[in-house]
Amino acid sequence: MPEPSSSAPRLVTMIGALGVVFGDIGTSPLYALRTMLGEGGSLSRDVVFGLTSSVVWSLLLVVSALYVATLLRTDNEGEGGLLALLALLRRTTTRHRTIAIATVLGMVGASMFLGDCVITPAISVLSAAEGLEVDSPALKVAVLPIAVAILIGVFVLQRVGSGKIGKVYGPVMLVWFAVLVATGVGSVAQTPDVLEALSPHWAVLFFVHDPLTAFLSLGSVILAVTGAEALYADLGHFGRAAISRSWTFIVFPALVVAYLGEAGAVVREGAKASANPFYAVVPGWATIPVLVLATMATVIASEAVIAGAFTVLHQAAGLGLFPYLRTPHTSRKQAGQIYLPAANWALATAVLAVVGIFRSSDRLSSAYGVAVSATFLMTVTLYLLLDRAKHPERALRRLPPVLLLGLMVVFFAATVPKVLSGGWAPVTIGAVLFVVMTSWWSGQRQLGRARAEEDSTPQDVIAAATGGDRPARISGSAVFLTADRRLAPIALQSVVDAGYPLAEHVVLLSWHVEDTPGSPASTAAVSVDTFEGRYDGVLAVDVALGYRERLDITHVLEEACEHEPEALSGVDPEEATYFVSEPIPRLSRHGSMARWRQRVFLVLSRLSTERVEHLRLPRHRTIVIGRELDL
Repeated sequence: MPEPSSSAPRLVTMIGALGVVFGDIGTSPLYALRTMLGEGGSLSRDVVFGLTSSVVWSLLLVVSALYVATLLRTDNEGEGGLLALLALLRRTTTRHRTIAIATVLGMVGASMFLGDCVITPAISVLSAAEGLEVDSPALKVAVLPIAVAILIGVFVLQRVGSGKIGKVYGPVMLVWFAVLVATGVGSVAQTPDVLEALSPHWAVLFFVHDPLTAFLSLGSVILAVTGAEALYADLGHFGRAAISRSWTFIVFPALVVAYLGEAGAVVREGAKASANPFYAVVPGWATIPVLVLATMATVIASEAVIAGAFTVLHQAAGLGLFPYLRTPHTSRKQAGQIYLPAANWALATAVLAVVGIFRSSDRLSSAYGVAVSATFLMTVTLYLLLDRAKHPERALRRLPPVLLLGLMVVFFAATVPKVLSGGWAPVTIGAVLFVVMTSWWSGQRQLGRARAEEDSTPQDVIAAATGGDRPARISGSAVFLTADRRLAPIALQSVVDAGYPLAEHVVLLSWHVEDTPGSPASTAAVSVDTFEGRYDGVLAVDVALGYRERLDITHVLEEACEHEPEALSGVDPEEATYFVSEPIPRLSRHGSMARWRQRVFLVLSRLSTERVEHLRLPRHRTIVIGRELDL
């Protein structure tokens, strides 16, 4: 992805990345060390230094080495993220088994990421609001209502889009990181020996002296690196250079100083500071201002996570892994700014339910980490599969990522015990979404096979419709839409079988989704087939779409008219009648899908956006013709 050439645009892009990319990981000092100290079992100097050293080196290995230095260099035409890796792998290899395994891994990772998207807003906002207890313990009863009110406001504002208010995200987060540095430096100045925690030997000693406690504490250490996946997922928005520079020169130093400062406060003050290490380093007079800033930062983190969930669902639908949902665009200039109403309110319900169940960030922290570590694990595995497919001869080059994969396995194993104490929440959400994705993917493939067995080719149907003593053609234009150009549209087959006359101008409009974010830049997005003039007034238009794009019928036909002005001279997109083919799934006793999975697919099929709305067709000039097909 091209980067800005001058320093001013680079700085603007870096500050913008602070708000969108680093909101989640940037607010982790609010709750991460507090949770780790609960796992450490002691507030001794050795334990505090060991935990702090584990955090610093986890940031270096997971974020700097894995995501910034390795994964950010692997993009799908500028796009990053777990699903971008999956799409890139599907383009790279033709081995069906590898593609099937990668698709399942992609669905697991995406499901766990979405499960994590429920926990992140809840724990972030609760942690910030709990600062009220530090200022005045009597205000403890107000924490939960305030957190709920803030979260409701966050979800209500989603329909507006983050474009307008997003301009302040970067500057606010820049101030936030400056506060982290200022408070951290002040604490380190009082306890300078805490700088020793930068050495990895403290983490090693912690594991040597108490291996079980140290291992289990990794389930909390991973809280410090949550949000790392956002660095990769937002690659297409800001580019590798801006994200890398922001991390290296602003975010990473600020986080290290913040954790060192918190560790220093715990060493000095013991249990008093460990109850809330973040606010322990904040001067008393600054508690309320920092609380307000922390609340703003967590709102920004929540907005970024929710927007990330929308993006993942949008991409998953384009890749055939999730039903299409109604997707209004909140910006005319930025295609990536989207709003999914159904997903927004489902996510809001889940987040508020989680807040109501756990009621505090301490309890909620036990639910955090399982989904995050699973997402990391799936991402690294997909990267290794891709690298092996692209460079099978370079085994040594894969050694560092393999070692990092081993680290991800250790992190995941450390979070498994959390499943019983709270991790069941994101795991359950992720499992439900995985069932949804696999059922939709399998059902779509089954419908495709059923159509291939029953339907004829477009040429056969057209020949039957234009030959012999068929009824005379009627004036006007008819556009038959189909998702598979190899098969005749169901609507066309039905019209021909019923003996109805065809329109004077017939367009068979098909589309296919490429494993790229946008349609291929090297070829025309729209291709026209005139069938060499064999069928009077009949031609086919095929559209190549990226998995981020949605079909715009009017735009496509206008491009086709420019491409073949003579063949399409009589076609007017504003006056044509559109025929939509609708495969209607039905239960089958002999199908390859389990009956319960068939029922899941039927429910999803009914809940998904209807094709007329999804394809943005004029309802008064659209006819939908369906046919039942066995699953």
